[in-house]
Amino acid sequence: MSGTVVDALTYWARSKPDMTAIDFAGDSVTYAELSRWADGVAHDMASRGVTRGDRVSVVGANSLEWVVAALGAMKVGAIAVGFNHRMVARELDALIESCEPTVVYCEEALLPRLEDVQKGRNTFTIAVFEKDVTPLRGGEHAPFRTPVVELDDPTAIVFTSGTTGTPKGVIFTHATIAGEMHEWHLAEPIEPNGLRPVLVLPLFSAAGIIWGISRVVLHGGTLFLQPGFDPAAALRVLTENKANTLTGPPILFEQIAKAPGFTESDLSHMITAHVGGARVPVDLLGKWQAQGVALRQIYGQTEIGGTATAMPREEAAQHPDKCGWGSIFTKIRVVDPEGNDLPPNETGQILLRGPGMMPGYWRNEEATRAALVDGWLQTGDLGKLDENGYLTYVDRLKDMIISGGINISPAEIEAVINQIPGVDEVAVISVPDAKFGETPAALVRTETDMKESEIIAFCNEYLADYKVPRYIVFMDEPLPRMPSGKIAKRQLRETFADLPDNYEKVR
Repeated sequence: MSGTVVDALTYWARSKPDMTAIDFAGDSVTYAELSRWADGVAHDMASRGVTRGDRVSVVGANSLEWVVAALGAMKVGAIAVGFNHRMVARELDALIESCEPTVVYCEEALLPRLEDVQKGRNTFTIAVFEKDVTPLRGGEHAPFRTPVVELDDPTAIVFTSGTTGTPKGVIFTHATIAGEMHEWHLAEPIEPNGLRPVLVLPLFSAAGIIWGISRVVLHGGTLFLQPGFDPAAALRVLTENKANTLTGPPILFEQIAKAPGFTESDLSHMITAHVGGARVPVDLLGKWQAQGVALRQIYGQTEIGGTATAMPREEAAQHPDKCGWGSIFTKIRVVDPEGNDLPPNETGQILLRGPGMMPGYWRNEEATRAALVDGWLQTGDLGKLDENGYLTYVDRLKDMIISGGINISPAEIEAVINQIPGVDEVAVISVPDAKFGETPAALVRTETDMKESEIIAFCNEYLADYKVPRYIVFMDEPLPRMPSGKIAKRQLRETFADLPDNYEKVR
């Protein structure tokens, strides 16, 4: 598959001008309106000196203006770079130093933060959504003449969440976006203009700019973009607007299942409900199955395009812990530390290769060489393949707990504790232990009057003794999460670095 997101936007604006392209919490724009608005923003960018290959950064909460700024950058032939709007000035400064944008588009509330960064490096200009983008909506803008681009040219940079350190900029080219979406269209067929996803995750993530904006525009679908995650609002869009696709971590599906009216909702029109970032609790599968939806485990990374494999719909209920066998062009290996393929059911590092694989990290050759070895992405994740090639995700390689020389998977312990009635969230981390070197500690949020002994007793039924947590900490606030919705383990490890000094062992 060849072509660009701009090619598709131009095509649908002409062939389906009155079709809704983006519905932002009820405020919608058609393909014709979206393309014209993006033309206006592209002219604005060009007037600010933006040319092909330049970086254009976009920072702000989900909004129509965010979408149009990113599409305007693509029309200019520039590279759209989303920044997390929750970052402080120091964090934004590091990303700006890395990608050197010509202009940064932001919402007005973030202007002081960007101005602080600008004082230290007078290398970019600032455009504000409310003053420079919103007024261009509805105008009669001349079509912007997009320069001829090569399919291998970068068109977007997505900074990773930084679970192991400083965020790295994953490069998306026109070819990797188109190739990834072509593969998924073959594996998950959908009628032309029939894609109708709900997006509650942030636009600056791969889930947003790639699987939200780019995928929908390429398919000529309708994106139901939400300001953030409101379970009741998401359920209304799924039911009343007949949105047919939802992807995210288990917590999204758990919270929607708790929303009023869920058990009376008919969701059988949904074509995909993909769950990633953590294992899917078995009881959650049942709740959605009762509403006509098969929750399907997926696995992937931003570096492979976002999603590499999904469990086949007809087998999801029988194998809730498995993530499928790859896709048409995306392949999976599991290897030992020397890079040798492991036999079935042995745990090792997951390697991936496919059309969505990044060409590298932005201006980070060292990290690129470490991640891409002999044409395969070194994921840093542990998994195993069964006799039929189905992948089971085990854990992050760097999250593994080595207690007395034995590997313990935090994800396995979390999956057990999540089955306890009343547990809302759980994260298991490694803490120092004088006898074993490391030992598991469980951070649990519950709204019930639960005792540590209840959790230990439950774990004793399902886990070997050495896997049962030696510390239980009840959390008053929700566990911190990354933009992807995954629990921010690195932050928790830093916060509870001295946990053994402040809490007693429970066993």
